[in-house]
Amino acid sequence: MSTENEGTGASGAPSVPPVPDAAPEGTPASAPASTPAPAGDYPPPGQTPPPAGSYPPPGHTPPPSPASPPSHAPAGAPGAPADAPTSAQPVVGASWPPPPPVLPSYGGGGSYGSGGDGPEWGSPEQPRSRPGGKRLGLFVAAMAVVALVAGGLGGGLGYQIAKNDDDGAGSTTVSAADAPKDFARAADTVAAVAGKSLPSVVTIEAKGGDGEGGTGTGFIYDKQGHILTNNHVVASAAEGGDLTATFSNGKKYTAEVVGRAEGYDVAVVKLKNAPSGLNPLPLADSDAVAVGDSTIAIGAPFGLSNTVTTGIISAKNRPVASGDGTGSSNSYMSALQTDASINPGNSGGPLLDAGGAVIGMNSAIQPSGSGGTGQGQAGSIGLGFAIPINQAKNVAEQLIKTGTPVYPVIGATVTMTEGGSGATISADGQGGTPAVTPDGPAAKAGLKAGDVITKFNDTPIDSGPTLISEIWTHKPGDKVTLTYKRAGKESTVQVTLGERKGES
Repeated sequence: MSTENEGTGASGAPSVPPVPDAAPEGTPASAPASTPAPAGDYPPPGQTPPPAGSYPPPGHTPPPSPASPPSHAPAGAPGAPADAPTSAQPVVGASWPPPPPVLPSYGGGGSYGSGGDGPEWGSPEQPRSRPGGKRLGLFVAAMAVVALVAGGLGGGLGYQIAKNDDDGAGSTTVSAADAPKDFARAADTVAAVAGKSLPSVVTIEAKGGDGEGGTGTGFIYDKQGHILTNNHVVASAAEGGDLTATFSNGKKYTAEVVGRAEGYDVAVVKLKNAPSGLNPLPLADSDAVAVGDSTIAIGAPFGLSNTVTTGIISAKNRPVASGDGTGSSNSYMSALQTDASINPGNSGGPLLDAGGAVIGMNSAIQPSGSGGTGQGQAGSIGLGFAIPINQAKNVAEQLIKTGTPVYPVIGATVTMTEGGSGATISADGQGGTPAVTPDGPAAKAGLKAGDVITKFNDTPIDSGPTLISEIWTHKPGDKVTLTYKRAGKESTVQVTLGERKGES
């Protein structure tokens, strides 16, 4: 991987904040101090983020509440089969308090960074199953640590629920004459939006050559059969694996990966022998979204395809960092936050506005403190994160055109500390290379090692990850203004963003 605009660190991600009081015994109260990370890029491969500490040890079951009411479930109701394939596990991370927020509920004031203690986050994608392994993810610096929401348990769970529902215990039959008559639904109702959108959403099953895999969601991007989804949904099948996409009507098609962008956590796959008459979902302008706007999420949580949930936009520009679960890469996003229920299996699915247009791609969640990375993983607690569709669209167009992602960079390596004072250009780059790339954008602007970047345009910067997240919302060639401190003196400088192609 190129050392330009990258950071380095013992863990490949910022330290995890202090463990909450409710954290399980044995969870470290703090993580090792982080080291430099590239600005405009993600930490180097091979470095696994430290566990967030939000999950109990394997096999741990929280004691029942003394006030728990008696169960009304049928006696002997079967549970998930012991040998059922496990869901791709969420990537877990942690969140840091933001710098002076743009809105009270916004983390990082629209940027990523670390600022101190905070809840842990996870992405909503259902990662592939890894025997004996854990999938870890982080919200870096003023970010939240998240768990990815792709899943492999869904098939078994879906069958279990269907089987239980078919038992007929306590069922009541209603005659057709007693049923309500059909009635027209306004175009802006959830029912109408769901009915129109569901045929353009698919459940993706990815399986690697080793048999490991998981499930996630995707949606039709164009009439040629391209599907937009998360990289972590299809990563296990990218090299010689199998991909299938199942539509809401049950029709299944094989698919192939067109391109993946690990840093953005975006991937494009294409249906083989795509049917005619595909209807791409309309794309909205995610920059125009406002806090409080209605949202509709569609996906396959725990394998339950064609699930529709609703909520609102809870915050914008939420700094989020997550891993792909293998420790080989980190992704950064300035996310849309929603309280629509999102769970493992929702990853890659569309987040729609009230009119049915896509405003984001569901990618990560904040798991509850009692959750885990195994079958006991907790579900939604109303904290979901989506990649803004404007960014996902730009990446998708790159992947469809060349198969290779392009990342904007400033040409400087910054530290991944969580002190909340800014993004510090480190003394050295990776592998002994210069921290400021000779003749790169930062060097041409006069930036030097030790400079502390505190603003990216008008967005406060409190850490290296926050800076990376903001840089990646732009394109190579964009002119941006950086505010920085040197020897206690504040200055501003204009930088023209450079580019890095591919993941290395």
